[in-house]
Amino acid sequence: MRGEFKVRGGKLVSVEVESDGETVTSAHVFGDFFLEPDDALEDIDAAIVGQGVDATAAVLSRAITERLEARGEPVQLIGFDAEAVAVAARRALGHASSWDDLEFDVIGPVTMPPIMHVALDEVLPHEVATGRRRPVFRIWDWDSPLVVIGSYQSVMNEIDAQGAARHGIDVVRRITGGGAMFMEPGNCITYSLVVPTSLVEGLTFEQSYAYLDDWVMGALAEIGVSARYVPLNDIASDQGKIGGAAQRRFAEGVVLHHVTMSYSIDAVKMGEVLRMGKEKLSDKGTRSADKRVDPMRSQTGMARQTIIDSFLDFFRSRYTTRESTYTEGELAAARELVATKFSTPEWTNRVP
Repeated sequence: MRGEFKVRGGKLVSVEVESDGETVTSAHVFGDFFLEPDDALEDIDAAIVGQGVDATAAVLSRAITERLEARGEPVQLIGFDAEAVAVAARRALGHASSWDDLEFDVIGPVTMPPIMHVALDEVLPHEVATGRRRPVFRIWDWDSPLVVIGSYQSVMNEIDAQGAARHGIDVVRRITGGGAMFMEPGNCITYSLVVPTSLVEGLTFEQSYAYLDDWVMGALAEIGVSARYVPLNDIASDQGKIGGAAQRRFAEGVVLHHVTMSYSIDAVKMGEVLRMGKEKLSDKGTRSADKRVDPMRSQTGMARQTIIDSFLDFFRSRYTTRESTYTEGELAAARELVATKFSTPEWTNRVP
């Protein structure tokens, strides 16, 4: 059995294993990484042998690290680490999946009230978990303004009620953590991924953020934006922050991961609706409230729809996909959640 793991910004690690059904009887680690001294590879292989076939990535990583430390001399793992070997080994043992194992339903922009997209981020993970849906990649689009706050934020602390009322902007709480999303038609680019938890098997939360957004780094490069991931969950360029990610792991075995990137935001209005000090405004890419937060537009000179089309094309070229759309059942379930949860004061104003 064989498993692979590509280290983000590093090298490919492959592991071939055999087992007797209970323990690993042989292991062979290889890849395009560097290792000094080279005979340390025998110790990495040996650390995996004898482990239970259900050993977690943490257990495998610890066994590898302890085996290397027992050599009594420095060992340099260049372009990979013990965690990468552990993830590849778990995949070889059938406990983790890779992007190549998945076929995605791709749903392009469908314009609807933004609160519906918030609700769909709860509906679709359950559809994927039950097998009624393949893993999903979808682009949001919306027809009205909304501030979407993180699951653990306080409305009182985040929102200027008078400013929001003056501009006719409602507030909705989403099911993931992170900060507020200031959304007006055409001002952001937002996408959601729903994948099996096995895709991020063995990864820390910090690693999983970067891993699930690795594709968008390539998509940004295609349109001339040199971007990097800033832990925990920010995407940035040399000109400042582009966007941020949020994530929720469900007990049914799926992960919701979504990202919002600024295309062209009215910083004056945002500053009147959100309670943001100078530090937070600077973090969002503007030094004063008379400017627009427009990293995607200013860095590319491209229309928002052109960027969205490019992202969709890049994702389709990289992974196995099929075109899809929302079912009537999914939309009905989302509307029900809007009515019973996401539009209610009890949910929006709850104190986490």
